Amino acid sequence: MEYMTIEGQFPRLCGSAVTLGKFDGVHKGHRKLISRILEQKKETGATAVVIAFVSDRKTIFTKAERRDLLEHMGVDVLLECPLNSEIRHMKAESFIRQVLVGALQASYVAVGEDFRFGFERKGTPDLLVNAGARYGFKADILSKEMEGTRKISSTYIREELAKGNMEKVSSLLGRDYFISGVVEHGRGMGHRDFFPTANLIPMPEKLLPPNGVYVTLSSFGQEIYPGITNVGYKPTIGETFVGVESYLFDCEKNLYGKTCTVEFRKYLREEHKFSSFEALKKQIQEDIRKGKDYFSR
Repeated sequence: MEYMTIEGQFPRLCGSAVTLGKFDGVHKGHRKLISRILEQKKETGATAVVIAFVSDRKTIFTKAERRDLLEHMGVDVLLECPLNSEIRHMKAESFIRQVLVGALQASYVAVGEDFRFGFERKGTPDLLVNAGARYGFKADILSKEMEGTRKISSTYIREELAKGNMEKVSSLLGRDYFISGVVEHGRGMGHRDFFPTANLIPMPEKLLPPNGVYVTLSSFGQEIYPGITNVGYKPTIGETFVGVESYLFDCEKNLYGKTCTVEFRKYLREEHKFSSFEALKKQIQEDIRKGKDYFSR
């Protein structure tokens, strides 16, 4: 998959099937849009293009994580488009004419029913449909995916993530929430005094669940290990940064420097400061017991 950050001109492509949005969590609604452009790719040979509008707020998945997800799905081109002044002030009709038709030569465009674009958000799905009739591309307007009576959205997922409701988050995303990174050296206290752990430092842009302990699966390529993960400052030890520390069941390998993906299954408890290292060790043993019981079921 090719990807680029748009700093000025959009690239010139030929015969594109395009979908547009923020694609913050690549959730079930986003996947519905992406599946449509992939259908066009299969049926007509069109280039499957995702335009992802980027803001400064923290994201459910980082840019790198989103790129990996979209590449795995089969997207050909990802255009990350910062919501700068130029984009914010471009009129909807100009965006259609200059970007979709002029640069990308779109033959097909898929957007959600609530999608808005252009200056003052005056670009609507109906405008896209009418423009398609004039410029020669087909525009599909897709209804929102539902979870019960509520529409699936990044806002909904953010609410559930803030509660630590990982089961609901997984349901809305269509996969487990995860954090990816390279295993770094910690203080070594886990191996020396407690339990061997794999430590990640999440990217600043990453939206994290509440500090606490979770049941997780950690992947290193094709190797997958169940375990428990602490997100937070480890107040008993006294860290000054938020870390992601995983104890992996039945793993004694040296993992430093390896890329790891930690998938979150269940929230166990909040993070808090213990009166002693012995009290902390006892609690970790209980967390491990609960984690193994989760996987045994």
